[in-house]
Amino acid sequence: MNFRRLFELQWLGLPRVWRRLAVRFTASMQQSAAYSRPNMQLFALVAVVAHPLYYLFWTELSPQPFESVWLRLFSVIVALPMLFEPYLSRSELWRRRVTIYWFFIFIYELPFFFVFMSLMNGFSTVWALSTMAACLFMVLLFFDWLMVLALAFGGSAAACLCFVLVGGTFAEQADALITLTPIFLFALIAGSVFNYKAEIVAREKLAAITAAVGTIAHELRTPLLGIRSGARGLQTYLPAIFEGFELAREHNLPVKHVRAAHYRQMHSVLDRINAETEYTNVILDMLLINASRTTIDESSFEVVRIAASVEGALERYPFHSQREREIVSWKKGADFAFYGSQLLMIHLLFNLLKNALYFLAQVDGGEIRIWTERSPAGAHRLHFRDTGPGIHPSVLPRIFERFYSAMPRGQGTGIGLAFARLVMESFGGDIRCYSALGRYTEFVMSFPAVENNYESN
Repeated sequence: MNFRRLFELQWLGLPRVWRRLAVRFTASMQQSAAYSRPNMQLFALVAVVAHPLYYLFWTELSPQPFESVWLRLFSVIVALPMLFEPYLSRSELWRRRVTIYWFFIFIYELPFFFVFMSLMNGFSTVWALSTMAACLFMVLLFFDWLMVLALAFGGSAAACLCFVLVGGTFAEQADALITLTPIFLFALIAGSVFNYKAEIVAREKLAAITAAVGTIAHELRTPLLGIRSGARGLQTYLPAIFEGFELAREHNLPVKHVRAAHYRQMHSVLDRINAETEYTNVILDMLLINASRTTIDESSFEVVRIAASVEGALERYPFHSQREREIVSWKKGADFAFYGSQLLMIHLLFNLLKNALYFLAQVDGGEIRIWTERSPAGAHRLHFRDTGPGIHPSVLPRIFERFYSAMPRGQGTGIGLAFARLVMESFGGDIRCYSALGRYTEFVMSFPAVENNYESN
């Protein structure tokens, strides 16, 4: 949902100052939702697990003046759908409503719940410290100070209103409120300011890196384009040149003898130049995509067939030789659909092909097999296995970490597999690696099934 555009239209009649504030608040909502998106599922998991445990703790092990099973139960219920956010994101309705739903969960689970429970318990030491922890948690989830303060005040106001409705009075809470409110505000404001600055610095660094990579890529593409154009031109005119050479020999003109094998070798060299320039362009594309993204833009996602993606990757990948292409076998089994991007899937397979071919070259043998596994219920799978040297058990847990590479220095950037995991998570699936040292390495990509009408097409 384009909140900014929607609210700008609604606020056109407001005075200029208020209109600017409204637009700023809308932009803050969008940025905060995007910033906290990777943590939504984890936040829901913490809520679902922690509420029952703390209910038992505060009622059995360390009883408090007030505890409510109903508030805890509602906290678990509202958080449960967010556990399945990667799968629900395939629904257009969910994608339009997820931001609003996330803010509702956040307000209820943190400022509302903790302030209300603190009021009901007379701001005891336990609940005062718990509310402070909730403040710090809010700062970590939202880097924008405006959004943190807005949510904190909104949730706290709702908690105070409910406290009054259930018969509570602030007379006994006055001293605690006067003492603790400035402390909570300081934690929220100071934490937000420092977190905001850290986020801005990180974004500026990433933007600088992306700009530098873009400049380098542009500078490299220009000579590569010249080399490729020259090689193709030579391939076009080389037969005519060789034909003229043969005619000159037939007419006994003084020309140097060129063997047919050398002529074929020239063609082979030109083919290699074309393949290398294409491969370099692909690497530059991958580097630009990988370096500039820590999240995936899902606005252009659509239903895609896995067979078309695999075949597109194999057709477009710039293999160095025919032998490289021949060691890759694609067993087109049961096709299936997934919700995502064919371009991103092709780039993901490029990463896997590049790594597998590199390691197979080290052992001078082996093969790559790709096949599908369609499940009648649950996730469909794409398997990518190479019979190369395998991955050492000490390295295997880290291969999806950003900037970690098991290749020698200068051979790998450590962003390919991290990007592959990011892509699969954006599809609502995952990617896992299984390996036996000296035998094989296998990547298994799981895709949630899409609606039946797409599967049957």
